[in-house]
Amino acid sequence: MKRVYFIGIGGIGMSAVARYFHAKGFGVCGYDLTPSPITDQLIKEGIDVHFSEDLNKIPQEFFSPADTLIVYTPAIPAEHIELSFFVANGYRVIKRAEILGEITRMERALCVAGTHGKTTTSTLLAHLLRQSHVDCNAFLGGISNNYHSNLLLSDKSDLAVVEADEFDRSFHKLTPYMAIITSADPDHLDIYGTAANYRESFEHFTSLIQPNGVLLLKAGAPVAPRLAEGVRLFTYSCDDIRADYYASDISIREGRMFFSWHYPEGCLRDVELGVPVRINVENAVAAMAIAHLNGITLNELRVGIASFRGSHRRFEKVLETERVTLIDDYAHHPVELDAAINSVRELYAGKRIMGVFQPHLYSRTADFYQDFARSLSLLDDVILLDIYPARELPIPGITSRIILDLIEHSQKALVTKEELLPYLQHHTIPDVVLILGAGDIDRLVSPVKQFFQSLC
Repeated sequence: MKRVYFIGIGGIGMSAVARYFHAKGFGVCGYDLTPSPITDQLIKEGIDVHFSEDLNKIPQEFFSPADTLIVYTPAIPAEHIELSFFVANGYRVIKRAEILGEITRMERALCVAGTHGKTTTSTLLAHLLRQSHVDCNAFLGGISNNYHSNLLLSDKSDLAVVEADEFDRSFHKLTPYMAIITSADPDHLDIYGTAANYRESFEHFTSLIQPNGVLLLKAGAPVAPRLAEGVRLFTYSCDDIRADYYASDISIREGRMFFSWHYPEGCLRDVELGVPVRINVENAVAAMAIAHLNGITLNELRVGIASFRGSHRRFEKVLETERVTLIDDYAHHPVELDAAINSVRELYAGKRIMGVFQPHLYSRTADFYQDFARSLSLLDDVILLDIYPARELPIPGITSRIILDLIEHSQKALVTKEELLPYLQHHTIPDVVLILGAGDIDRLVSPVKQFFQSLC
C-alpha cells in the first residue's frame, strides 16, 4: 500500500488518520461534502481535497487497487459515486474504525469511550503524557487547544491515546491496552434500537481489552465488564470516596478551580485545573489515573493539569468582555446540556444566561425532546435553531418546535441560522451566551463573536 484515499476526509476523526498517513509518507487525498476549517488546514498541509462526487477530481495515481487503500466514514451513503466505484472495482474499502483498529494493534492503545466526556478526557490524557517524560501518540476527536491539532505523533513512545467512538459500533474494531468508560447514557438509538443494546455494546468493548491491561470505569456507570484474564478493574468518580480514584476539596478561588486528587496510594492536594469547569474535574480524575498508571510522576500530573487548555468546542470561552461572555460547547445530548448549563451557573452565579441550541439528528430529537426541553429550561433565554439532519431524512412531526413548546418559560424563540444575528441585534444582551450543538452551529461562532465585539 502506497496511497490512502479518504471519503469524508473533513471529519474530525478521519482528518486525524489522514494526517497520520501523510506524516508517514503515504500519498493522501480525499473528498468531503463542504469546505471547513479542517479541510482548509489539510490543504495547507499539502493534502489534496475536493468537494464534489467526481472521479475526475481524484489524482490518477490513486486508481490502482494494488497500491491504494480506501477509507470512508459511516456518514457516507452507499450510493456515493466515488465509494460505489471503488467497491465495484476491487479496491480494499474499509471504515475509519478498521484502520484505526489496525493502528491500535501496532501501539499500546489507551482508548477513551463514553457517551459524554470522551473528547475532553482523551485530549487531557494526551496532554498529560505529552508534557511528561513518557510522551505519546494521539488520535483525538477534537482539536487540542494546546497543540492546535487532533493528531500527536511521537518517535519515542508506543502509547497511543485514541478516542473510541461508539457510533456504528466503531469502537469494537479497537484493541485497547487500557480503556476508560466515562458514561453509557443511551444515545444513537437509531443505530442500537434500545438502551439495553447500547449498553451491551460497551460491555463488548470491555472484552476487547488486552490481557494484563486496565479498565477504568466511571463509578455507577450501567456497564457490567467482561474482562479477559489479568485485566485490572478500577473505578473513578468526581467525588464518590468509594471509588479507587476521586476528587475532594473542589473550590473556586477568584475564577480558578482547585481540587485534591485521591489515588489508591495517596492524595495529591491542591491541584489547579487549567480549564476551571466542574465537569472537567471528573475528566481530570480519569485522565490522571491512566497517566499515573503509565508512569507519569505526581509533579508532572500537577503541571499538566494546570497547563491544560481544553479542546476546541468543549466548553471553550471564545470571548470575554465587560459586557458579555461567549462560550462554545459541543453538547448535543440532554445530560451534556445539563452539565454545561450547570457549570455556567456555578461559574457565573447570578448572571443572566442565554443558550443558542441546534438539535442534532431527527432521531435523537424524537428520542429526547422532553429531556432537551427540561435541560434548556435551566437557561434564562433560549434560542433554538432548526434540527441539523446530518445523515438522516426528516421524520414527520419532528422539528425543533416540539422542544420549544415544552420549555418552561417565555423567553424562547425559534429562528433560522440566517435570522440569528438579526434576532440578537433586537434582543437584550445577556451576561453569558452559550452556543450549543454538534451540527454546523460552529459556523455561527465567529459571526456571533464579531457581533458582540462590535458592542464594546
